[in-house]
Amino acid sequence: MTGVRVAGVGLTPFGEHAGRTGRDLFAEAALAALDDAGVPGEDVEHLNYGNFMGALAERQGHQAPLMAEAAGLRCAGTRYEEACASAGVAVREAVRAVRSGENDVMLAGGMERMTNLSTAEVTESLAVAADELFEVRAGVTFPGAYALMARAYFDEYGGDREDLAHVAAKNHANAVNNEYAQYQREITVEQALDSPAVASPLHLFDACPITDGASALVLVSEEYAAEHDIEAPVAITGTGQGGDRAALQDRADMARTPAATDAAAEAYGDAGVASDEVDLAEVHDCFTIAEVMALEALDLFDSGEGIGAARRGDTTRDGDLPVNLSGGLKAKGHPVGATGGSQIAEMTRLLRGDHPNSDAVPDATVGLTHNAGGTVASAVVHVLEVAE
Repeated sequence: MTGVRVAGVGLTPFGEHAGRTGRDLFAEAALAALDDAGVPGEDVEHLNYGNFMGALAERQGHQAPLMAEAAGLRCAGTRYEEACASAGVAVREAVRAVRSGENDVMLAGGMERMTNLSTAEVTESLAVAADELFEVRAGVTFPGAYALMARAYFDEYGGDREDLAHVAAKNHANAVNNEYAQYQREITVEQALDSPAVASPLHLFDACPITDGASALVLVSEEYAAEHDIEAPVAITGTGQGGDRAALQDRADMARTPAATDAAAEAYGDAGVASDEVDLAEVHDCFTIAEVMALEALDLFDSGEGIGAARRGDTTRDGDLPVNLSGGLKAKGHPVGATGGSQIAEMTRLLRGDHPNSDAVPDATVGLTHNAGGTVASAVVHVLEVAE
């Protein structure tokens, strides 16, 4: 199998894009990625595109050919839907296609428009990623579901709202200098604690925002990169995917996310690295408790130790394992169909040294990304390394 290099990355600013269409947003990210890579659009052999709620937000299905056209491509495209892990799966399948030799050049990423809907409409649209028969009909929303997971975690391992507030404050601080972040401003632990309650124990600043945005990556084989003199120092060396029961009540333990554990084990094995070799991580912090649970599922912290990681300074930009230097979903934003691609784009920039926060990890060579769908019924993990 051939190695896979990230030749180029492209992002739109995350936030509210009133008056813009989804295809316009994706075209911006895709063209930026092609320009970053120095790869002509006619060399792209397939588009892997992630989107979750386009049929609800824009009344538009069958989006992949529209996005290929908007990006100026003349290739086929496939849309991937795995809730908030849609782009992560799209990237994973692109990695597998390049490795197999089926394609040498692929464009992968995703897009979501959300702010054109009301908060109630977004909440209802996102809820279709839960079990409609046994959760949605009972009134479960994702803030409520993650609140249940937080309560289960506190009951099993301890911790409190202040631990979660440190996660929020950390990620906002990381987003300040990120030009793509939705919220480029700091918040204090006290502000997070004093924000309005959403679903106890989660408050407003425990949650990610409603976001429009797009992400794109140009993935190439090592042979193509060498033949075309493309400077692509970052490789995707590991990929893994895991699954779990969709409904929380069907799970053995709501304080754990085995889908992420399985995805991480596969990705680590695929890359030939151990968890203690990871220098930095971008994890799916749709709610602050999600970051905590991810750290443990990824074997970066022991069970019960993730809750205090931000508070202790372990995961801050100056800590031993910086987490979410992009600002995470919490502050950078969460256009759900684009997030998995965005995480890899940010990790690539961090490892290349051209991210505003690269100075926090000047010697980093191994990065990990973790993208989750629903209440982590789906998870995709990638290992990125600076190629020797």
